[in-house]
Amino acid sequence: MHLFELTRTLIDIESITDNELAVGHFVHNYLADLAGRFDGTVERIEVEPNRFNVLACFGAPVVTLSTHLDTVPPFIASREDEEFIWGRGACDVKGIIAAMLHAAERVLSEGARGLALLFVVGEERNSAGAYHMSRLGRGSKYLINGEPTECKLALGSKGALRYEVTARGRMAHSAYPELGEPAIDKLLDALAALRAIKLPVDAVLGASTMNIGTIQGGRAPNVIADYARAEILIRLVDDGVSTKAAVQAACEGLAEAVEVLCLPAIRMEAVEGIETTVVSYTTDIPAFGGAWGRPLLLGPGTIHVAHTSEERVPKRELEAAVDLYAHMVRRLLTA
Repeated sequence: MHLFELTRTLIDIESITDNELAVGHFVHNYLADLAGRFDGTVERIEVEPNRFNVLACFGAPVVTLSTHLDTVPPFIASREDEEFIWGRGACDVKGIIAAMLHAAERVLSEGARGLALLFVVGEERNSAGAYHMSRLGRGSKYLINGEPTECKLALGSKGALRYEVTARGRMAHSAYPELGEPAIDKLLDALAALRAIKLPVDAVLGASTMNIGTIQGGRAPNVIADYARAEILIRLVDDGVSTKAAVQAACEGLAEAVEVLCLPAIRMEAVEGIETTVVSYTTDIPAFGGAWGRPLLLGPGTIHVAHTSEERVPKRELEAAVDLYAHMVRRLLTA
């Protein structure tokens, strides 16, 4: 299947997180064909019921091409023009899957061995698939992870620290607020304290940033709220230890901050001849825990349109990514 046709076919298989089953079957079947032609193996590795990772190996893995199968909502069908392929997952992550599959076929047709392809579930929410693979007791020497980097090698990526912040109070009639304890007021005070935290700054990765993603709470306009909750995400530029302490101190006496996810910032290496960059987002790489080898990060498209209604990937970058993935695999297999 042509690179652009394969990208559009993948986009048109809806795979919002927790619904990766159909795209998993498609990728498995595609890899089964490659395995049959190039003496490889392919397997579905269950993570949860109706959710599985797909792993194909061509000899004992030395280099693994890997990315995720899931996308963020909502589903947006594919379309294309002369310059771009559009749709949900165009750059994050269906175009990357297509480029990796084409690159693998190219190097396998040249006789390469020691290559694996690994496609995992759940990256957009909690890296469930990557964490599962980190515990299996097998892996490779190098991991080429795919995320949108405009076809540049990322020398570093920020981590992620996610919290659920919950404030509790006591209901009362709003005409008599002195009889209640307003949870929403507590939550607002906690969020103000969180926003006042001085977050770390790194010379390479830049500033750590905080986003208050959701706020919920209350029963009705005439009821003093007994419950309020917010979700926050902090982009880490270090291991997060000092930031965790600051979060707990800011919430003390106001709300409970429960850690949901912590992925540290990651530093990566360059490959001679490939332009480099630094990215502010988080990937599956920390969740793999080093089990699949020294990480490298590259992919077509820009993160600036990922997760938006205008998601797209340049066709020229899809083609360039195939060349770059093949080049990196060849180089690392002989490193």
